[in-house]
Amino acid sequence: MSKPVATPEPVSETTAPAEAVGSTIPEVKAGTLSRVFRAFSYRDFRLLWFGAFTSSSGTWLQETALGWVLLQLTNDPAYLGYHGFLSTAPILIFTLLGGVLADRFDRRRILLASQWSQLAFALTLASLALLKVPTMLLVTSALALSFLTGIVQAFGGPAYQSLIPMLVDKKDLPNAIALNSIQFQLARVVGASIGSFPFALFADQMLAAAVSFGLNGLSFIAVIYALMSLSVRHIPTAPAGGMRSQFREGLNFVWHQEALRSLTFLAFASTFLGMQVMTFLPAFARDVFKVGAGGNFRMVAVSGVGAVLGFLTVASLGNVKHKGNLTLIMQFCFGLTIAGFTLAPSIGLAYVILFVAGVFMSILFAMIMSLVQLIVEDKMRGRVMSIYMVAFRGGMPLGALITGFLAKPYSLSKVIMVEGLLLSTIAITFLLSPTKVKEH
Repeated sequence: MSKPVATPEPVSETTAPAEAVGSTIPEVKAGTLSRVFRAFSYRDFRLLWFGAFTSSSGTWLQETALGWVLLQLTNDPAYLGYHGFLSTAPILIFTLLGGVLADRFDRRRILLASQWSQLAFALTLASLALLKVPTMLLVTSALALSFLTGIVQAFGGPAYQSLIPMLVDKKDLPNAIALNSIQFQLARVVGASIGSFPFALFADQMLAAAVSFGLNGLSFIAVIYALMSLSVRHIPTAPAGGMRSQFREGLNFVWHQEALRSLTFLAFASTFLGMQVMTFLPAFARDVFKVGAGGNFRMVAVSGVGAVLGFLTVASLGNVKHKGNLTLIMQFCFGLTIAGFTLAPSIGLAYVILFVAGVFMSILFAMIMSLVQLIVEDKMRGRVMSIYMVAFRGGMPLGALITGFLAKPYSLSKVIMVEGLLLSTIAITFLLSPTKVKEH
């Protein structure tokens, strides 16, 4: 984010996007296609979307390649769990602090620092793979760089999530959230598809990995350019208290609103129990379905295609009613498809189930995010979104660590199946309870 500009009055997060001033946003004709891409009528959102999409494609390329390389180098699925834990564990440690900083300082500056750091980490990993350092040194370095990447993401994440509502009008926020989620999932398809080419072109897997990591590093240039080109400005207002008091205020705000408290728990459960199938896809590709690196990339891509379809569905619905009930129904279906994937007798059926799971997953995550963003007050947005991200992003590393540990004495397929069934059980429990989530 750029340096704040001087203005007569402080500009808060509720300041209308530049294109919204004077009703200059182009009129959008009625129709499903127009509703789906409504947020693209805002120049800043459009610019950030394409920059983030390019960067996210590189991230998925590296993540898919790194998971496969770690499994090949160590021959131990537990390292997939270690990577999943170390790459997102910093979310549990630093994101709450990142949320306070997002409400106190220029968000674009925070994001730029995060992107430049991740660019440097990706190029460092590419250099180590290209130099063919000893196996365990490469594995240890990859895990360490994953941890460092998680740290900078912990500070950049709340700033990014708080920036999105500043780019569009409130009535178009659900659409913007869905389109923002689409770019991340579409990037999964693109990144995984591109990621298969280096491994097909080069017999040397370390060279293929180095190319993948290097492309990820270069992809950050796009989002850095987008952030530097935004016209919207966030000029923080003077804080009412110190960082510690603001931190407590954010926690109290979430705790005393049952809907936010429940949504935070649902976000944690969805990633803790639901996302482990993605973390351990390389193990399923190699040991269960025996389809190799190509099959691993294809499974990631198929899941991404389903997720894109799900987010397009959400975007087309607009500000749909009864979001709470829809959220819980999607969580129930997502859990069942996870359990079904572990029972798939063939890779063909596994592809179909992953596609359907991607649809349910994306609708679930979009609904939870929309509910949180619509409930939260603007002045609390950075802190509330940081608490949400601790739950949403923090569930995955803890689940990966526990799943990797349980996969040794028990079958990985059975562990993932139980996790899916537990996720569905939680959804049923909430559907039968008087939770305020169902009121939204």
